[in-house]
Amino acid sequence: MTAKCTVCSLLAAGAVAAAVAGCNAKAPAASSPSAPPAASVAAGYESVVNMRLVGHNDLQARSAYQPVIHRYGDRYILFVGHHTGSAMNPQSGATEKNGLSIVDVTNPAAPKYLAHVPPTGDEANGTQHVQVCDGRELSKGDAAKVYAIRTNGQVGYEVLDVTDPAKPAFLTTIAATGTSSRPKSDRGNRETHKFQWDCSTGVAYMNGTAQDWRVTRVLQAFDVSDPKAPKHIRDFALEGYEPNAAGPMPEPQVAGLHQPFVVGKRMYLGYNSGDDGVLQILDTDKFLHGDTAAKDPLKPTADNLRYPQIARYDMPSYWGVHTAKPIYGFTIADYGDNRDARTRDLLLVSSESETFRCQEPRDVMTIFDITEERHPSPISTFQVPEEPGDFCHRGGRFGPHSFADAYHPKFDKTLVVLAYFNAGVRVVDIRNPFEPKEVARFIPEITANTSDSCIEIDGKRECQKAIQTNNVNIDDRGYIYALDRASTGLHILELTGAARAIAGL
Repeated sequence: MTAKCTVCSLLAAGAVAAAVAGCNAKAPAASSPSAPPAASVAAGYESVVNMRLVGHNDLQARSAYQPVIHRYGDRYILFVGHHTGSAMNPQSGATEKNGLSIVDVTNPAAPKYLAHVPPTGDEANGTQHVQVCDGRELSKGDAAKVYAIRTNGQVGYEVLDVTDPAKPAFLTTIAATGTSSRPKSDRGNRETHKFQWDCSTGVAYMNGTAQDWRVTRVLQAFDVSDPKAPKHIRDFALEGYEPNAAGPMPEPQVAGLHQPFVVGKRMYLGYNSGDDGVLQILDTDKFLHGDTAAKDPLKPTADNLRYPQIARYDMPSYWGVHTAKPIYGFTIADYGDNRDARTRDLLLVSSESETFRCQEPRDVMTIFDITEERHPSPISTFQVPEEPGDFCHRGGRFGPHSFADAYHPKFDKTLVVLAYFNAGVRVVDIRNPFEPKEVARFIPEITANTSDSCIEIDGKRECQKAIQTNNVNIDDRGYIYALDRASTGLHILELTGAARAIAGL
């Protein structure tokens, strides 16, 4: 059996009102639904458990990727990165290529769309990823300003002044992506992807194509402590990915780095998000400065690429490493009577489902024990069962994509919030990390904006409208922000019942 999947971008023009009331009769509605909500899961399957919908915004019917929440004093502003495409912007009255949406979610029951920032230039389309820092946190920033870094399509990275989130302004280009030396494919030879900006150091761990590297996505570190004058630090990836490396081209050639996750002295890099995954743990200081005994410590040689590595873990061929997020100092309650090793360091790893209608091995979230960080060891997995939800026949992707990047003291050592494509948002109890259990879920309903998910199986093309919850994040109030890849918009959620009690909210 062969499968080929594409997303048909059937983006409706203009805004579609929130279907909050249809999803949750008790939730305060942002506005009345414009049409009766359509069922998203199998008849009789309970789509809402221990969660409720607080608010919704259609995001101008744009395919959405990453939610990043930032506080402006008492205001909460959500930055939303979008996939490629285009849609009508009612504020400008023009059809604009997908870029960056900015939404005021201070009142989560009535999110207010502030601005859409199209990509810069004719070649760019989409702004999948964005990070935000206050100028006062940056050593050379203007303390009165707020800055954002975003990907500008696949062609580069740029800094915006978002001091007034309703009137964002271009500040400078950090860099343009290079061209990979790998064989050409339908994805092209230039890419950008998920990155991280460490406000405390000013280092931006960008993800994109460095000139002549053998994959399209490598780690490109820049000092952006002065947002007006970014400086390149180094390019980095797995040994064998560097230009002019010996041996065959890496497989899979299309991917490379998916996401860097940097926490203080350690860096957790995930390569190949859906299969043939590699987890790499690095020493941050050694990464930034290299081996001082080397002639050129940051030059991409095999020795220099190996130098900062603490550990490498190769996943089985059918699982990737989309995101790797550490949870340090995790005391396991069931180990209370043990004399030793009651507290562990853990690492959450998600493998991304990539193909519609279950035409691939099933993906999972894996929990690793990294207490002895040179020897990361998987201790459990979590997955949503296909039945009784009948998710393999609901259209689109079924499986995990990623979990919330933000840390939150009520969630960190109790609950994990997962984006699970057509199975919506899943909340997992990890208090016993050896036996993770689902305690809450919310599967949004499709709307008139929801785009078709199309796949060809054995020569037959099928299209279905399906929810594709793509990414989630959490703010310090405990609200959960879920974005839909299939243009259904933003869903703002909160825990209820037993799940809320676990978090102690």
